[in-house]
Amino acid sequence: MADRNSKCVGEVFVTYAYILLYIALSSGQIFFNKWVLSSKEINFPYPLGLTLLHMVFSSVLCFMLTKVLKIMKVEEGMTLQIYISSVIPIGAMFAMTLWLGNTAYLYISVAFAQMLKAIMPVAVFILGVAAGLEMMSCRMLMIMSVISFGVLVASYGEVNISWVGVFYQMGGVVGEALRLIFMEILLKRKGLKLNPISVMYYVSPCSAICLLIPWIFLEKSKMDAQGTWNFKPLVLSLNSLCTFALNLSVFLVISHTSALTIRVAGVVKDWVVVLLSAILFADTKLTLINLFGYAIGKYRFSLRSVLSYHP
Repeated sequence: MADRNSKCVGEVFVTYAYILLYIALSSGQIFFNKWVLSSKEINFPYPLGLTLLHMVFSSVLCFMLTKVLKIMKVEEGMTLQIYISSVIPIGAMFAMTLWLGNTAYLYISVAFAQMLKAIMPVAVFILGVAAGLEMMSCRMLMIMSVISFGVLVASYGEVNISWVGVFYQMGGVVGEALRLIFMEILLKRKGLKLNPISVMYYVSPCSAICLLIPWIFLEKSKMDAQGTWNFKPLVLSLNSLCTFALNLSVFLVISHTSALTIRVAGVVKDWVVVLLSAILFADTKLTLINLFGYAIGKYRFSLRSVLSYHP
């Protein structure tokens, strides 16, 4: 009995450690990206270039782990047809999400960017209905309406709003919603069971190619005009490694708990980011209207997560 209790305590400790790791990595990565993109110390205002670096780093590391060192295994079952019909759209939407989301940090505060992300469940629900993955109901319509109202209130309370930044952030939200829809189609309709390493192994190279083309036309000339690329290898390598570690932490939390837990942990993470950004960044000015609207959106999102969760 003592051994069983000790084992249960150990499992609980490990689970909470993974949850705290996810919250820390996710929050830290947001601040890290903001610092790299907009700080005078790093001076690397190239969101496309930064995102491209993340995907190249992820592709190389996945290849090393699976094919060279053979520490991890790539799941079987991938075919050319599935790759073209599912993986390429996922990679393209993932690239779009990261590119536009990182670009938004050049125009709006971290806190306001997180507030706009609260509209994500609405975008996922609408696109899910269009794809036949969700069913329209009065209850869900009411929840989505309240979330939208909360985001509108939070936006109204923003002191220094940049509509360019809002446009980029909302584009990133749409891209992430589409990525989630394509992922659900891949995993449910195609019947594939992929671990995170397998997903990154297949998706990262595709995303890198999707980012390379616009980078050549939009940012390469700007970086060339600088004479040097202001490339700080240590900082950018650590930034890429943190991104990779964040993706793995999501898998660790889900494998030890459930998809519902990662959603609730995400709500906690978002509040941590909003409150800490007000302390760390001078461009963040939170108002009571901001917090009130954000609280409405996040409360209804948490309620929707619980109501719609089926283990």
